[in-house]
Amino acid sequence: MNAQRDFLLLVTLASVAVTPALGQTAAPATSLLRSDTQGAASEPDFTGVWSHPSLPWFEPLASGPRPITNKSRRNGVSNYDQLVGDYTNPILQPWAATVVKKYGEISLAGITFPNPSNQCWPEPPPFIFKHGSVRMLQQPDRITMIYTTDIRWVRMNQSHPSEVTPSWFGDSVGHFEGDTLVIDTVGINANRPFAMIDLFGTPYTKDLHMVERYRLISAEEAKDGLDRDARENMRIGDISNSIGGKYLQLYLTIEDEGVFTTPWSVTITYGRAADTWTENVCAENRHEYYYNKDADVPTADKADF
Repeated sequence: MNAQRDFLLLVTLASVAVTPALGQTAAPATSLLRSDTQGAASEPDFTGVWSHPSLPWFEPLASGPRPITNKSRRNGVSNYDQLVGDYTNPILQPWAATVVKKYGEISLAGITFPNPSNQCWPEPPPFIFKHGSVRMLQQPDRITMIYTTDIRWVRMNQSHPSEVTPSWFGDSVGHFEGDTLVIDTVGINANRPFAMIDLFGTPYTKDLHMVERYRLISAEEAKDGLDRDARENMRIGDISNSIGGKYLQLYLTIEDEGVFTTPWSVTITYGRAADTWTENVCAENRHEYYYNKDADVPTADKADF
């Protein structure tokens, strides 16, 4: 096993460690439907822990523009030990294709290139969806989304300010369209280290605009997404026994006129997990566990004193 694989598997295991096992018998924390005190139509309740054990994570749609996928394959699916983004994908503008190609060359050389996750930097959406689980807390005025080491807040039934100040996770506002939770995000800070939307190093600019559509679906409805997932991604778990028989589908649309030639969409299918959570942190550490040595850092020589 090469050094890069050691590192990537360790990162993976760290993420999985906080992903509760699926299929456990547990009393549901809340009903999957909620209604307000005025007797309005019921809204689905997404509160709880949801898991998708896929690496990297996106489920390409059956037709239309495809996301950046891995040119390196193992057993027919994405080889998580080599993250070589398909820089020939027509959704990429030429300069962005060059960036993705360069990162792929680094990975092919057996070197782990830095990204927000392995450098313990805030992980912007959609990069943050790489995490295998998310806890959602639904309130009338906001929805809180807790990932392994980061938290997002979504303001409900509000508009973006006329001038959005760029931030790590951008400005997210949400509303319901029937049984679908729609989250619109702009203002994700692109002026930062490791500005990428995926594990292939695909860049983004200040124009990044992301729309998430979440809805509860049945096992039969989830089958299509899970099948597409199985054809593309490495799986490290099983969500076929989602608690309550319900699944959460994210339909994600991304556009960035500074990077992409066209908007593109993907899905991610989550299963419901046991309603438990383990706190986790990402901390800087000069010991490079993926190379099993200490990083070279400046030190003071005795002659300097």
